[in-house]
Amino acid sequence: MPGKRADVITWDEFFMRVAVAAAMRSKDPNTQVGACIAGTDHRILSVGYNGTPSGIDDDDFPWGTTDDPLTDKHNYVIHAEANAILNYRGALKDLSGATAYVTLFPCQECAKTLAQAGIGEIVYLDDKYGDTVGGKIAKSVLDRCNVTYRQMALSEGLPA
Repeated sequence: MPGKRADVITWDEFFMRVAVAAAMRSKDPNTQVGACIAGTDHRILSVGYNGTPSGIDDDDFPWGTTDDPLTDKHNYVIHAEANAILNYRGALKDLSGATAYVTLFPCQECAKTLAQAGIGEIVYLDDKYGDTVGGKIAKSVLDRCNVTYRQMALSEGLPA
C-alpha cells in the first residue's frame, strides 16, 4: 500500500496563495493586493483585496492617481487587510493571535488596524514601500504592539 504524499505545500504557501488569488480580484490597474487571515488552527477566517466600497461602481470609478483629492483613487480604495477584517463574520476576539498573509507589507493605517484586531503575525511577499516614512511607521506600530512579521517567497514550479 502506498504511503501518503510527502510533497505537499506548507501552510504558509497555502495561505499566501489564497492571498495571491484574492489580489487577482482587484480592479486597480497599478497595484493588486490580497490578504488572507488564518487562525491558529490553520483555518481561513477571512479574505480581502484592495478595492472600492460596495456603494461605488468600480466600472465608473476613475482609477488614476491625480493631484485632485476628489478624483484620486487612493482616497477611495479600501486596502486588502482592512477588507479582510471587515469581511470576517465571526467574533473579533477570534482574530486574536491569527496570522495575516498579505501580498504587500501593510501601510501604517493597516498596520494599526491589524494590531488593534489582535493579529499576532504578518507574513508578506513584497515590501516595496519599506524604506518610506509610512513603511517605517508601519513597522514601528507592529513592533510596539508585539505583532511579528516576516517575509516569504512562493515556491516556483508548483501547479496552478
